[in-house]
Formats: sequence, C-alpha cells, structure tokens
Amino acid sequence: MEGNNDEIVKLAALQIMEQHQNLPRLVVFDLDYTLWPFYCECYYLDDTPYLYPEAKGIIEALKEKGIELAVASRSPTAQLAIAFLAKLEISSLFVTKEIFSSWTHKTDHFQRIQKKTGLPYTSMLFFDDEDRNIGPTSKMGVTSILVDNGVTLEALKQGLAEFSQKTGSSSND
Repeated sequence: MEGNNDEIVKLAALQIMEQHQNLPRLVVFDLDYTLWPFYCECYYLDDTPYLYPEAKGIIEALKEKGIELAVASRSPTAQLAIAFLAKLEISSLFVTKEIFSSWTHKTDHFQRIQKKTGLPYTSMLFFDDEDRNIGPTSKMGVTSILVDNGVTLEALKQGLAEFSQKTGSSSND
C-alpha cells in the first residue's frame, strides 16, 4: 500500500513542477524532522527508519525531472544517518551527503555542496525544519523553505513558487 502512496505523491509533485518554467538544479534536504520524523541520534543501527509520508514521492519526482539532490544535516551521528538513507534505499539518489556536526548554521554544508556540484547557490532549493538555518542559507542566495511536519507537497509548492519568483521567471511579465 505504501508504494501506491509514493506513486500518487510523485504524480502530484510532477504536476506542481509542470506549473513552473524555472526549476532548481539542486534540491537540498535536511534529515531530522525534514525527511524523517525523528532525531537519528536517538536511534540505533538496527532500528528501522521511516520517512514522512510524502517525502519519497517528492524525491522520486525531483529525480525524474532531472533535478539533482543533496543532503545537508547537522548530525552528531553521521554514520547512522548514512546507514538510514541506505536502509530506506534512497542513498544513491543524492549527489552529495554533507552530514556532520557544525557550530555554524548550514553554511559550511552549503559551501561543500557548492564545491562538489559546481552549482551556484541561486540554483538551489533547501528544505529544513529549523528557522536558524533558513536565514543564513537564504543570505547565501539559496531559496530556503521552513517545514513544519517534514517535506510535503505544500512545502514543495511553496519552494518552487519562491524559487521561480527569485529567479525572475514569472509568467505575468
């Protein structure tokens, strides 16, 4: 049944993307309380991780559209986070996974992502559950979206609308 929901969400996400001429070249996700509803450092390697209900369908839709994906997570348990991504069978979908403890916001993560991908910050869309990460990454030029209950179709819609507005491709010019 779960796979069916992923497919429904994926189709809805693709429809949302069709409404925008200008799509990000890279979408970056935080992990804890953004892709999954927990702090991974509170779990063990043999635990079974799970995603928010709409996360996998959104990831698959972005991938199908040819948009690159990355992870920026400030986690003290990077190995556990990487293991969970593998268990969820989504690890290979990310071009880079920047998972490390950092005293800065997410700016270190984004500098590394930018170096590895060669993409400008202005071509990136970022989802995170912590307000303190949104401001600093926005100042870098990244379209940054605060999520309440993980990545949802609503968050995707908001993110793509803000990205389109920032990159100046509105259809009402």
